Amino acid sequence: MSEKVKLMNEFDSYGAVTHEVSNQPQDLLDYNLFTTDIALQEAVTREGAAWATDELDRFGAESGRADYLALGQLANKYIPEFDTHDHHGHRVDVVRFHPAYHQLMQKAISEGLHASPWLHPQAGAHVARAARFYMQSQVEAGHGCPVTMTFAAIPCLQAQPDLAAQWLPKIMSLEYDPRNIPAAQKKGLTIGMAMTEKQGGSDVRANTTRAILVAASSYADGGQTYELTGHKYFVSAPMSDAFLVLAQAPGGLSCFLLPRWRPDGSKNPLQIQRLKKKMGNVSNASSETELRGALAWMVGKEGRGVATIIEMVAMTRFDCMIGSSAGMRAALNQALHHCRQRKTFGTLLTEQPLMQNVLADLALESEAALALTMRMARAIDNRYQRTQPSEDLLLRLGTAIGKYWICKRTPQHAYEAMECIGGSGVMEETVMPRLYREAPVNAIWEGSGNVQCLDVLRAISKTPEVLPVFFAELDKAKMQHIVFDRYVEQLKTALRDTTDLEYRARDLVDRMALALQAAQLLMSAPVFVSDAFCRSRLDSQGHHQYGALPRHIGVKSIIERAMPG
Repeated sequence: MSEKVKLMNEFDSYGAVTHEVSNQPQDLLDYNLFTTDIALQEAVTREGAAWATDELDRFGAESGRADYLALGQLANKYIPEFDTHDHHGHRVDVVRFHPAYHQLMQKAISEGLHASPWLHPQAGAHVARAARFYMQSQVEAGHGCPVTMTFAAIPCLQAQPDLAAQWLPKIMSLEYDPRNIPAAQKKGLTIGMAMTEKQGGSDVRANTTRAILVAASSYADGGQTYELTGHKYFVSAPMSDAFLVLAQAPGGLSCFLLPRWRPDGSKNPLQIQRLKKKMGNVSNASSETELRGALAWMVGKEGRGVATIIEMVAMTRFDCMIGSSAGMRAALNQALHHCRQRKTFGTLLTEQPLMQNVLADLALESEAALALTMRMARAIDNRYQRTQPSEDLLLRLGTAIGKYWICKRTPQHAYEAMECIGGSGVMEETVMPRLYREAPVNAIWEGSGNVQCLDVLRAISKTPEVLPVFFAELDKAKMQHIVFDRYVEQLKTALRDTTDLEYRARDLVDRMALALQAAQLLMSAPVFVSDAFCRSRLDSQGHHQYGALPRHIGVKSIIERAMPG
């Protein structure tokens, strides 16, 4: 019995004090999400955004404050509520959020997470924005959905100058304005999207929503006005001020901008039927809606809806990569922070060989996800800066590969991190259950795993030059690791075999993802990281759980590099 308990028992004649609480870790609070993340700092500099370091330092400190981290818990504990009508019987379609959600949104918008690369285009702009979004997503993921959709809608709308002139100034505003009023009266706007329907899902060409032309030029200069009738089965962030919607026009599937309110101030009949009851991402309202002659303006050419909206989809898929990488980092932080404080059998968990194997393996997965994500951020920058035409091709393939692989790796990563913490990690008072429930979301949204793999095959088929660009990226890391070189040659052989490609697609894309991640680490990470990744991911046979790293890996160095603070 400790001296403290003995002293307490002298004043506890009834034996109410049963034990002293010890060996319980402190929560990870009040830390800087940027300066405690070595891999993130290096990636920002490496990929061209060193100029943003001071601002990212400030943002990281603010994001890691205890009171700010608490907003994530509150926004998910008190989930959105929906009212179809007001107390007078008027149809209102209003979703109400906890104030914590609005505080998170206000921070994200004021920091430009929805628009900064478009407002201030420069080399590294997308890298800097990705770093901010990565840190913000570690606080809370659900509010990132409307932020992402608004961000991704901007290049899509820029292709329609008449609508862009009317809408983009307020869409790119740094003021968050959640009021349910017409766009003309607001200081800032957010954008959602509504593509999928019950009968089709990812097969949007099966959509049945109809678009009927009602005026050739009733909006801005030459804008075509339509009325849309039909349904959308999955509309996230239904309180957005406008939505990019796919519907069947006489000339085929087309893209439209559908406002929440009509220009005359009346409510546009986009009617929410109910909010989805989701296992994760619960702070973000997702809904089923019906369109009952809802006014909308065409974006792009009639019959070219998929081609028009694909720019938005590409950006949202990239943000799925960021969000899943952020989920890995958040889970890793919790596991590392717990294990460096918790003792079992008289020794800290971080000093026990088997736990070191698990923690180092989780850290490798997290760093590889971040490295690939930030490389794609640089490719986006290069695309819009028009500095390297080949980057368009790398981005075309790399985003589909990365979205598939990183998002699918996240759920198991979250679970293993939870297991490192043990029973306490299952408790709802902690962040771990939320991270675990959030983990599968990005793999399903914006095109599930099979959709991404088929997209890779489609890119290779329709744009054959993507493969030489892909392998040119891998060649940058050539002759740095014998296992990597052998793996790349085997991958080339596998891709030359064009039989049963669709059946083999997951295996091929798995291997492409690992090769791309390994290349980034070989070019940028310390040898103890890149060597461990190559030996554990490229040289092993069969499937392994986390914590099955081969012998003679520098696990202590990997853990120390990843430790949050």
